[in-house]
Amino acid sequence: MTDVLAAFEAAKGFMPLDEGLALYAAARQAAAVLGLPLLEVGTYCGRSTLLLADAAAGAGTVAVTVDHHRGSEEQQPGWEYHDPTLVDPQTGRIDTLPVFRRTVYEAGLEEHVIAVVGRSPQVAKVWRQPLGLVFIDGGHTDEHASGDYQGWAPLVAEGGLLVIHDVFPDPADGGQAPYRIHQRALSSGVFTEVAVEGSLRVLRRSAGELVV
Repeated sequence: MTDVLAAFEAAKGFMPLDEGLALYAAARQAAAVLGLPLLEVGTYCGRSTLLLADAAAGAGTVAVTVDHHRGSEEQQPGWEYHDPTLVDPQTGRIDTLPVFRRTVYEAGLEEHVIAVVGRSPQVAKVWRQPLGLVFIDGGHTDEHASGDYQGWAPLVAEGGLLVIHDVFPDPADGGQAPYRIHQRALSSGVFTEVAVEGSLRVLRRSAGELVV
């Protein structure tokens, strides 16, 4: 655990350590109980992927990470989270894929990660295997957050976990799209909140059909 947390803190990304620890605990629990793949939406440079991969490795499963690697809205030029070192000089566009690959390689976790390069709703349409955990940390517009929830929440296995990042009940603290899908999950009747850490919410799926 010490090694993966050191790699987590060294990697590019925005998740604070306390929320990372909460995600890691959820991932380890889901992997150990269900033995199913752990999936995240929103790879960026692989900071949180390391936690899921280490948890998956310990349970003999894999971490799947889905991202188009062109950056979300707030990472584009002129916005708050833009990092010019991530711009491909040949295309002039954000490209986080090379940094992600290096992050996972340096942590020694490549064999435990499946990286899917594509847009989340398109990937979700062709994914059929149940998942032990889904971590939603992609685009923060209503369109993107809603698409992530609608595409992936139904694939969480009974007893599995849905984890949502950047949930801010107070609009003064941040964007509301992740909060709104969090509320949708709670009102669905099949997800129950089991842990809160900062802006991270962990919900467990019970039996029943999820209507999205």
